[in-house]
Amino acid sequence: MADPTFQVHDWEPGIADTGLFWTIPISPGSIKADPSTGRARFRVEALKIGDYHDFFNAVSGGTPVPSRVSFDVVWSGGGSPVDLRDETFTFEGHYVPGPARISFVASNDRSGVTYRSNAEGQYNPTLEQGGAGDPAVGTERNGKYFI
Repeated sequence: MADPTFQVHDWEPGIADTGLFWTIPISPGSIKADPSTGRARFRVEALKIGDYHDFFNAVSGGTPVPSRVSFDVVWSGGGSPVDLRDETFTFEGHYVPGPARISFVASNDRSGVTYRSNAEGQYNPTLEQGGAGDPAVGTERNGKYFI
């Protein structure tokens, strides 16, 4: 586990008065998905967001520095469809796995520093490599909609 005392940025929307955390509305136009093929894209540019510096500052109601993030997540699909049904946790879904790529850019509005991800260095660990498996796009039913 990483030592949180070395953290220097925590870009996130904070905690709402309702207790909802790390969640904000995003324009529906930012998301395009075709669950039948497993292809999808989630793209946001220059989203105004706070940089809380570290997790402890964020959860204690600290003051963030105005910042911006942009990201582009692309799921390519193309794998063999997977159907799952879990009676214990009451969900079922139909998913199409495949590779995914993430690009991320973040900047603090008070400095000239910009952080960029290295898309070439990213990969999706398979189950055999100790990962969670391939990313997937699909549909799911759960809770009261589970039959």
